[in-house]
Amino acid sequence: MPPSEPVQPARPVHLSGSAYKRDPYPLYARLREEGPIHQVLFPSGVTAWLVTGHAAAQSTLADPRLGKNHARGNDRWRARASIMPEPQHSQLQVHLLHQDPPKHTAMRRLITDAFAPRRVEELRPRFQETADALVDGMPAGSDTDAVDLVQCFAARFPFQVLAEVIGLPPHLAARFRREWGGVVAPVGPDDPRRPAYEELLRGLQGYIADVVADRRAHPGEGLLGRLVAARDAGELSQEELDSMIFQLLVAGQEPVTNQITTALVSLFRHPEAMERLRSEPGLMPAAVEELMRLDSAFELTTWRFLAEDAELHGTRVPAGDSVIVSLCAANRDPERFPDPDTLDLDRQQGPHLGFGHGIHFCPGAALARIELQVALGTLIRRLPGLRLAVPEEKLPWIPAVLGRGTSELPVTFDRGVCPRSRG
Repeated sequence: MPPSEPVQPARPVHLSGSAYKRDPYPLYARLREEGPIHQVLFPSGVTAWLVTGHAAAQSTLADPRLGKNHARGNDRWRARASIMPEPQHSQLQVHLLHQDPPKHTAMRRLITDAFAPRRVEELRPRFQETADALVDGMPAGSDTDAVDLVQCFAARFPFQVLAEVIGLPPHLAARFRREWGGVVAPVGPDDPRRPAYEELLRGLQGYIADVVADRRAHPGEGLLGRLVAARDAGELSQEELDSMIFQLLVAGQEPVTNQITTALVSLFRHPEAMERLRSEPGLMPAAVEELMRLDSAFELTTWRFLAEDAELHGTRVPAGDSVIVSLCAANRDPERFPDPDTLDLDRQQGPHLGFGHGIHFCPGAALARIELQVALGTLIRRLPGLRLAVPEEKLPWIPAVLGRGTSELPVTFDRGVCPRSRG
């Protein structure tokens, strides 16, 4: 029999709006039921191909036909997706997420030692000290006074940990502005926020230049110093060095901040799970995996491209069109995880895709796992009666295209019995 014709797509599905960002899972469930790949439209106007099921996601992430380099993108994609202007696009966007082998292999090798499981595990006591100090510094007040856990903890803890791990000295860490992380959000050329966006971009680029100059003048054993040495030895171009530092500073902290918020929101929905973790802290490693599966901060992957027109999961995808995998949709696929919308601290169905899969599996996964274990364990232990201070529907979800999290997390807790010691 002749091969069947590839399925042609219907109108693109819009991935936008406050309702979608608050809860994308009903849409993902419908898309999974309809098939493994769908044409979607992002707020920037980019039309892409979204993969939703677990098996399809896993095979797509390991598909050697799909590359990450932006040079593979066609003119249709480039007209909408190359939001970052020149010269910054050429100077800050050639990091690991946008590279293919063999360049990707060589660049990744430069950072893996810094994030090796044994090394970051040895740093766990330092991370615990950092978390306890942040809780100690939370404002005093009555049991009804709200504290924004993003401002007081979730936005600060991952950056302080990252600075320790990569060797960012205190005088430079103190100068970092969290809003610089916003330069990865799509702000198109006609958007009224564009001037402010470009100012942030120039500020971050200047900061990276100062980091490079400082580490060159004061070489040490830290990752940043080793990357500068690799540039001076000819192993990296200047653009690759700046891009890797850009990726470390932005991708190395904001997703952990967001994952702390999504995990806590899930626990607020399931207070019995929070109480169980308070009484059985040994469950925390497994709980972190289940919380990431249930609602991952890494909602969607970045772009992938086919070098030539090809069939992907039964659909003809043009060369240079962007292919994106929904990690959140894959992690709630009932064919892989029974009763996938339920938080089950005893789940035995194996690993989630929250850190990706294949050669682009997150190199900082071991660090992120420890950060989440320490952060959630500390907050649950040190803040008895931890609860939301506002109705859940009032939580502001970040508008980021690829990630999930809340920009604020107002909470209260029982200050009268809050243990102030670090024991």
